[in-house]
Amino acid sequence: MSSRRGRTPVVALAAVTVLAAAAAPAAAASPSNGQPPGPALAKQLVQKVGVGGINRHLIALQRISDGNGGTRAAGSDGHAKSAEYIAGKLEAAGYLVTRQEFSFTYSETIEQKLTVAGGDVPVIAMVYTPSTPAGGISAPLAVVPVDDTPGCEAADYSGVTGKIVLVRRGACSFAQKQQLAADAGAIGAVIYNNEDGELSGTLGDPAAARIPTGGVSKASGEALAGQNGAAVTLDLRTFEEERPTYNVLAETKTGRKDNVVMAGAHLDSVPAGAGINDNGTGSAALLETALQLGGSPKLNNAVRFGFWSAEEFGLVGSTHYVDSLSFEQQLDVALYMNFDMIGSPNAAYFAYDGDNSDAVGAGPGPYGSAQIERKLTEYLGARGIQAEGTDFDGRSDYGEFIAAGIPAGGLFTGAEDIKTPEQAAKWGGQAGVPFDSCYHEACDNLGNVDRVALDRNADAVAWALGSYAISTEDVNGVTVAKAKAKKQLAEQRAAQRTATLLVAGDPHALVS
Repeated sequence: MSSRRGRTPVVALAAVTVLAAAAAPAAAASPSNGQPPGPALAKQLVQKVGVGGINRHLIALQRISDGNGGTRAAGSDGHAKSAEYIAGKLEAAGYLVTRQEFSFTYSETIEQKLTVAGGDVPVIAMVYTPSTPAGGISAPLAVVPVDDTPGCEAADYSGVTGKIVLVRRGACSFAQKQQLAADAGAIGAVIYNNEDGELSGTLGDPAAARIPTGGVSKASGEALAGQNGAAVTLDLRTFEEERPTYNVLAETKTGRKDNVVMAGAHLDSVPAGAGINDNGTGSAALLETALQLGGSPKLNNAVRFGFWSAEEFGLVGSTHYVDSLSFEQQLDVALYMNFDMIGSPNAAYFAYDGDNSDAVGAGPGPYGSAQIERKLTEYLGARGIQAEGTDFDGRSDYGEFIAAGIPAGGLFTGAEDIKTPEQAAKWGGQAGVPFDSCYHEACDNLGNVDRVALDRNADAVAWALGSYAISTEDVNGVTVAKAKAKKQLAEQRAAQRTATLLVAGDPHALVS
């Protein structure tokens, strides 16, 4: 997941497992076999995909990270060995496996510091921010007024020449805000969150990055908004270079190739650590589901898995993949499901808001996205878990699929945002702290996973994949069986009509 958050001490694995189970909400008392109606394949996959197998993959990713500089970031040995671990298992299971190579701009933070009126304010350097000189840049603070589109229009940046602007998140990209600020003469930008929690992100394209840009929390930003003209020093320094990396793609040998069910998870971590929740959990759950499904199962629709690289640098791998497909190849993809962070230690239960019923942010996904959301939430609901919607805010690998018009959905257990008292009452856990306090930190290790949440979400992953492998009718309105049945019925009716006409002596009976 492209963003980051604070620090928590490393906790022993066994202790975390016990605490996670103890913190589980009352929903855990629901019948463990509660499932909505569905095909046999979906039910079988749920039974086969267990948290024990998933946890074994997480242990492998942790050890790979430990043996390769403490990271699995794209372009590192840790990522390459993680990718080969997954590719090797999928090849052994009989999948058609492809390693899709591409290059990207690697970026690593060296320094991130913000001082305002002599006081330090926590700041996170945006990915691909231009670096400041050592010691930073100093200038007065220029507060951009807040409206429905804060910092998204040139007129918002009046009188900012030679200053460091403070602008609220929302309505347009971080890149657009800093570009407009730079056009108006600003020398730096600080963007503050529009919801609780710290803010990190990416400027998307290194070529579009104009001025040093960092993110701060909503609380910090609102405090700074009352300090227009205050003396500011912004010190953001990064290291960048071009590096090669690759996606791992695996497809079943059976099933329709023109109606492919696709699921993906990014495999890379941030440079700071092993990334066991972000996104070892999604990757491990998909891997175990693929292994239990097998490379040549009895199904109607082929299933394709994508293990993306360089997500943490701006969704580079998944974007490269979708853009590499011709229009006809994109049409072959019936739907895409994304699983990014599905075992956060203070877990939420979110499903991407395909129908925009929450009326927040980006709007609905392409037709079929609402049905994917319903498929996932109905399964969780049958297990006694009331999921909430989460916006398609562009922070994970569904982005380019949606841009191509492909129906999308998925699950998410939360990152740096703060759990509310209402959510804690519904799901368990602790209110007033982030869903994942180790988000994008070195402490995102084996001790940073709620295995109760991971097990539940993995079951939902297996259920949805097994269901759509048999039928995507609720997404695109057609199934193999239904199409064959309609054709057979039409042929039978035509034969009956011909026979009737022949009996009646109609000379047109054999004329089509």
